[in-house]
Amino acid sequence: MIQKFTLLFLTCALARVTNAQSVFAHFMASLSDSPTAQNSYSYAESDWTSDMTTAQNIGIDGFALNIAANDYEVDRIVDAYAAAEALNFKLFYSFDMSYTWQQSDMVNIVANHSSSPSTFLWKNTILVSTYSGESYGEDFWASFKSALQSKGIDITLAPAFTTYRDPSSADSLVSTFPSIDGFFNWWSWPADVDANLTTATDLAYQAAVSSLSGPYIMSVSPWQFKNIDGAGDWVEYSDTLWNYRWQQAVNDVKPDIVEIVTWNDYGESHYIGDINPNVYLGTQAPLYVDGFTHAAWRDVAQYYISWFKTGSAPTITKDEVVFWYRAWPKAVECSTGTLPRNAAYPEDAVFALAMLKDAATITLAIGSNTVTFTAGAGVTMGSVPFPSEDSQIPYIAISRDGTVVVDTHGSMYVNQSGCTYYNFNPFVGSVSE
Repeated sequence: MIQKFTLLFLTCALARVTNAQSVFAHFMASLSDSPTAQNSYSYAESDWTSDMTTAQNIGIDGFALNIAANDYEVDRIVDAYAAAEALNFKLFYSFDMSYTWQQSDMVNIVANHSSSPSTFLWKNTILVSTYSGESYGEDFWASFKSALQSKGIDITLAPAFTTYRDPSSADSLVSTFPSIDGFFNWWSWPADVDANLTTATDLAYQAAVSSLSGPYIMSVSPWQFKNIDGAGDWVEYSDTLWNYRWQQAVNDVKPDIVEIVTWNDYGESHYIGDINPNVYLGTQAPLYVDGFTHAAWRDVAQYYISWFKTGSAPTITKDEVVFWYRAWPKAVECSTGTLPRNAAYPEDAVFALAMLKDAATITLAIGSNTVTFTAGAGVTMGSVPFPSEDSQIPYIAISRDGTVVVDTHGSMYVNQSGCTYYNFNPFVGSVSE
């Protein structure tokens, strides 16, 4: 009897661990920041295949599909599922409840692909998440689950109720919404403060849902900047966020699921996917997105995804520095756009994350400013301030025993003048062996 109990306990524990090893990226299938910007409108199945393959290559298990309406997005998701099934890639819905939804439409959308092998299951139930939705009330969500159950579909509901950020409100979340099974903490950036994000919200809400059957989903994001008239103009302090937020995930919070925010929200500048030239972004987002590639941030993600899934920092087999910087200092006046809220917070600097197989010297230089630092095997952050000179480009080098192993320049100049649109979105590059 003791042996049977032990085996049952271990089986349940292993099932929980298996679920806990999943990493998803938030994918904007919906309208993005502007009524005319349509992230997946122009997508063919080949676009889904390309994005999914790129994500899969760094260890991402699937996409959380942000869907805002029962419109063209539903048709595009048919293609998404076709691509996902061919790749054994997983999908779940994240209903954007900041838009108006009919419950029946949501039920039908979940049911459409409920039997697909690419629909992600949490403990043999379909995982469903949201962006926002608390304003719909408990009765709506309880009825939503019941309507699906009447179709023979059991779900695990882990919403991102975005007004729940204060750690002191964590206990009231579960008492106010007894129908939820887990929780997705959307907040992966500081809250309008000139300080790093802490794990206080994560730990409070993780504890609040720990007795429930669903997952605690932690968001990890590299940046936050937006400058679109009528939709928001802000920047959050994100200079080293992409490194320390991952460290919070692997060392401190250890959530059930990590959700990267985002794969392709270009308007908020936290995309880690490639910029798809076929996606129409409206008239203002391209002014701070075009040319500002973020692909190298995926190398950082790959390192930490491996760590999250295995529980140990992976062995680094090649030297690499991933670096990022803005194209204009924060005090520069631009001819159009809006100076974003919190514009004083970001540092005027080139940031570099060294991922090294052995100790080496990292050189960061731009204009008359040069910083060198010794980095050990593993991951180390450093930075060099912007210079006073105009039109300067960063130089990054890895040296060992007095010899340069590899070096490069950035692909974008830092300018003190000539800014035509306020832009706090960084260019991201890398140099490796």
